[in-house]
Amino acid sequence: MVITADPNECSFQFNPTGTVKFTSSCDIAKQVLAGASVSYDNAEAPAGTVASIKVGETVIPGYSSKGIGADEAKAKDAAFKKGVADALKAAGYPTKADPAKMNKFMVALILTYPVILVTMVYGPIAAMLVEMFPTRIRYTSMSLPYHIGNGWFGGLLPTTAFAIVAQTGNMYNGLWYPIIIAAATFVIGTLFIKETKDVDIYARD
Repeated sequence: MVITADPNECSFQFNPTGTVKFTSSCDIAKQVLAGASVSYDNAEAPAGTVASIKVGETVIPGYSSKGIGADEAKAKDAAFKKGVADALKAAGYPTKADPAKMNKFMVALILTYPVILVTMVYGPIAAMLVEMFPTRIRYTSMSLPYHIGNGWFGGLLPTTAFAIVAQTGNMYNGLWYPIIIAAATFVIGTLFIKETKDVDIYARD
């Protein structure tokens, strides 16, 4: 799979609120392939070139929805997606997962193992957070960074991962986001989090 497009038309598709409309032919082409979980290569085209998707020897010309009506954009979008879907099917890409080929035991195991690790963390983390901050600022000091980490960094994982995948064309590159966050957490925690077992949790200063 290759997307040939003018790189100046391609944007980083970070859209956490879902309100941004990506109208360039490059962005539309990348959305379609990234949404289909298909990895692709990026090829640079001359300025002003309308993006296209190449599947094997089949080339599907893209379109830009800038300056066209909603009905026309909808029709072009449906035709473009159908052309890509037909080309992918002809190339042997399945339209959906085959349950018969799924190793259900391994899926359950892979999902269960991280849950066990998380429960091992949630036990001691409450005591550690209490011991890290004095009484007068404890509630704010625990709540603010905890929920920024879980709500913002964790909550933005899907939209950030999608934007990375759409930008690079590799559907596994989205994994770099949690890896980098985890690595940064490890380094920062190692440098700045101290032993708290002898801290007086009733101290106000």
